[in-house]
Amino acid sequence: MQTAMKSIDAQPGFTLPDPKTLPSLRGTVSWEEWRLRCDLAATYRLVALYGWDDMIFTHISVRCPDEGGKPRFLLNPYGLMFEEMTASALLKVDTDGQVVQESPYFSNPAGFTIHSALHMAREDAHCVLHLHTPYGVAVSAQKKGLRRYTQFSMIVHDDIAYHDYEGIATDLDERERLVKDIGGHNFLILRNHGTLTVGANCATAFLRMYFLEQACRAQILAQSDAEEPREEPPAMAAKVLQQGAPAFVKGLGDNLAWPGLLRKLNRDNPGYDA
Repeated sequence: MQTAMKSIDAQPGFTLPDPKTLPSLRGTVSWEEWRLRCDLAATYRLVALYGWDDMIFTHISVRCPDEGGKPRFLLNPYGLMFEEMTASALLKVDTDGQVVQESPYFSNPAGFTIHSALHMAREDAHCVLHLHTPYGVAVSAQKKGLRRYTQFSMIVHDDIAYHDYEGIATDLDERERLVKDIGGHNFLILRNHGTLTVGANCATAFLRMYFLEQACRAQILAQSDAEEPREEPPAMAAKVLQQGAPAFVKGLGDNLAWPGLLRKLNRDNPGYDA
């Protein structure tokens, strides 16, 4: 059994630097990497803005531009809040989550087990977004998973895969089973654990998560009534999936929603692009 170990080089009593004090990496990395860093940092802050974060836990990752070697990815430093993430604070890591670029921060490779599996297996999974929200976890614990109660759920229902709980994701052998379970789907419910989406970019992965989160929240609220919620038939979910598909096509839904999300972020929590 291969196990992902935490890459923590700090001693007791250490203090992580405030990301606002870091020198900017703008101009020291390629333009494409800088653009991805800004988008990923914005995604972290948007997750916090929407109340989906789990303090310093969970991850959102992006595949770096090809540098002619082994694949590399951008990931959050372990210990920073999502609401304070910046483009320059993000770590560049390898397929095991080990830091390959000088940084005052350290990584948690154990949390990268899930992400590395999907990045390596799916060429289209440029961004992988994983959450532990109360509504998402609640639905992940239900035997029947996501139900066809609402339009939110039917937009994503037939594109959801499920992965059985195997404990905290430190076992690298789990990656093979994760890849097998998600297959070609773009949404994954990790049973008794949380939710996950993939996308061609941060905007698409975030938009997918928005619909999945709304579906999970609506399901739990609908189930709060003593009367069993009404569920649409499978044929209706198939129809709505096709109707909603354009929202997730690269260059369509992302270009509609993402600019507005960035404007909202610039009003409410600017500084992600530092």
